[in-house]
Amino acid sequence: MKKKPYFKITVLLSILALCSCGYIDKIIPSRASGAKDVSAPEVPIYTAEVKKPVYPAIRTPKGASQLDLETPLRCFVNWDTQQMISTVPYNLKAFNLVRNGKNDLLPRFEVNGFSFETMSAEKALLKLTKEAKLKLVAKDAPYASISAENLRGDFTDVVNMIADAAEIYYSYNATNKTLRISRKANFSLYIPRSRTIMLAILDVLRGAGITDFTADFDDYSITFDADFELRSQVLNLISYFEENPVLLAYDIKVFNLYPYNSEGVEWQQIMEAFDFGSIKSAKSGVLGRMLTTSNDINVMSLTSFLSRQARVEAVGEGKFVVPNLWFSRFDIGKCISRNSFLADLSILAKASFEQNNKIFSDITLESSNGEISRFSIRSKLGENFLIIGLPDTVFGSQTLGSETIIMIVPRVVKTMKTSKILENNL
Repeated sequence: MKKKPYFKITVLLSILALCSCGYIDKIIPSRASGAKDVSAPEVPIYTAEVKKPVYPAIRTPKGASQLDLETPLRCFVNWDTQQMISTVPYNLKAFNLVRNGKNDLLPRFEVNGFSFETMSAEKALLKLTKEAKLKLVAKDAPYASISAENLRGDFTDVVNMIADAAEIYYSYNATNKTLRISRKANFSLYIPRSRTIMLAILDVLRGAGITDFTADFDDYSITFDADFELRSQVLNLISYFEENPVLLAYDIKVFNLYPYNSEGVEWQQIMEAFDFGSIKSAKSGVLGRMLTTSNDINVMSLTSFLSRQARVEAVGEGKFVVPNLWFSRFDIGKCISRNSFLADLSILAKASFEQNNKIFSDITLESSNGEISRFSIRSKLGENFLIIGLPDTVFGSQTLGSETIIMIVPRVVKTMKTSKILENNL
């Protein structure tokens, strides 16, 4: 290609109406993703070859693989200083999603009348980059088929339009003139310097089934690989904090009970041990029951009551945070001994803070074998949850007659946007 301020390219593209910018007629994703381009001879696509190293059958030692940096933050609850409502300030510009890695500026060319019909994105970009004498590496092709008509303008803008239409990312290395495209890119989400908000973001990601990320508790960032869909979810989460300043925090305590009597714990006696009205409601799940209680029934008073009928073992505690109307997941088993039969216990929760200080909670208990039980309940701020009647055998324990109970204390955390000066003085 001769070095001119622009070059002409004519090829084939699909059906997505993009914004009618000055140099774009239209660019659309194609319905016929497998259609073959017959306007030009086949041109080989450069693909990245990833060779996996071959190691002998050696694994990372168990102690190293189980190291969890969240444990000191996650697995401790101060039951003496709980606040039912608290406020967490954060800076107005605290949220920032940044794409990682080197990405040089593309060469300055002018594209004039670039068109194609029903062509995969990598083939369209190959034809475009071939004229510019650039190398193309398609990491995980094939991509979606698209069509375009009469694309005009700067080379960078045209590449952006094609990449966005196919929902792929690109990076350019100016040294070796190589354009790389892939479905995913690496991002870092920088969040406010608040442990509560950090936990909320982590729990929401897990609630969405996203577990492949790295959290840095020093600079308050979360790094992950994301396709277009996941990136959109994260951006929606960021915008959530602009409009919904309420978080629901749940403090959890898990006990194992080993009854002295073969008949098990007689839970009816709790009505006699505490004042009438201490038990607000009792709701049955697929397995077990959830009691809504006043704060008279707390960790200390409950332990005292149960110790008359059973050996009580506190096996773990922790906390997680649910943004209003979002799903969050808490692997409470990570706050329990790895040798315990409860080590794979998880809690999936969706919550909302309603009028008159009422909290709606949808709580699901899960293990590696699937769902154990689910409870949906409305409560008032200041009331606690007590899940009883979970036979330990459902978790794989061989001890007959023992059961697991879970104390849950909901709290409300209100986030507040501030300037940096104000935040430093709160």
